[in-house]
Amino acid sequence: MFTKAWKEIANGKIAPVYCIYGEETYFIDETIERIKKALSVHEEVEMTIFDLEESPVDFVMDEADTYPFLSDRKLIIAKNATFLKAAEKGSEKVEHDVKRLENWLNHPSDFAVTIFTAPYEKLDERKKITKLMKELTVMLHAEALGEKDLAVWIQSEVASFEKKIEDEAIDKLVEMVGENMNQLQREIEKLVLYLGEDKMITSDLVENLVAKTLEHDAFKMLNAYLTHNVSEALRIYHDLLRQKEEPIKLVGLLANNIRTMNNVYYLHKKGYPPTQISKQLKIHPYRVKLMLEKRNRPSEERLLKALNELAEIDILLKTTGGNRERYLEMFLLKSL
Repeated sequence: MFTKAWKEIANGKIAPVYCIYGEETYFIDETIERIKKALSVHEEVEMTIFDLEESPVDFVMDEADTYPFLSDRKLIIAKNATFLKAAEKGSEKVEHDVKRLENWLNHPSDFAVTIFTAPYEKLDERKKITKLMKELTVMLHAEALGEKDLAVWIQSEVASFEKKIEDEAIDKLVEMVGENMNQLQREIEKLVLYLGEDKMITSDLVENLVAKTLEHDAFKMLNAYLTHNVSEALRIYHDLLRQKEEPIKLVGLLANNIRTMNNVYYLHKKGYPPTQISKQLKIHPYRVKLMLEKRNRPSEERLLKALNELAEIDILLKTTGGNRERYLEMFLLKSL
């Protein structure tokens, strides 16, 4: 979907109105940048940004219908089109003249490119305005890529710098960074810059250079605990303490990971394929893949026991004083 739209934009075929919805902000940001670049090939583009959580949609239409002052065409970004999603009555801070917008979409100005963004998982398909957006604009769905598509995208991004990346390095990169494509893009640029004249991004290079997230460290600490690697679990824990992370926050992250892991194993045992497990639990397919590929998979009994112990530690951290770091440390030592 985006590939086709981006090709048309590069060829100068730019629609008067776009509507981009979905939670993967990379596609939203990238589309806006490509349109801006295409419009500013011969002259500076006049750009105006509205936040529709703060401003009425009338401002967008008025700006779009006003002739540009310094260029032939102007670019208008209308962020957070809340009127496209289901919402409780009275919850909106701004009242939008949706009826006027419905009429305007039939005859948008030809000297402005207007982009509505709706960074939400779903739109309210029952609304007339949503149906008109689908019918009269270029509507694009910015959804997270699946495991295979994400790997292809990473390879493509690396190839754009005339570099290559090992399959293991792709797995390591997604494991450490997560599935946020904007973050992945930043880390790829950093890795490529470090490579210099070298051509290959290796797993070791990713391990040493990529910034580790708290979620990644917590997941790694849990895996070390479950595989009885006490020294590794304690090393990660002490590193996080030096970074001023609170033990109670780490307990919460460990418990969430255990619950997710337990649900993944349960659904897999019931015969659900990985893609269905991913949709059911609303987690990325890559995380499911990592859990199912574990050779020494922990038993359900061990996971539930660990979850109960973490619940007890959570209560202790909330009700007692003393050496707070010691409670979680003793939990990790029990994996011996």
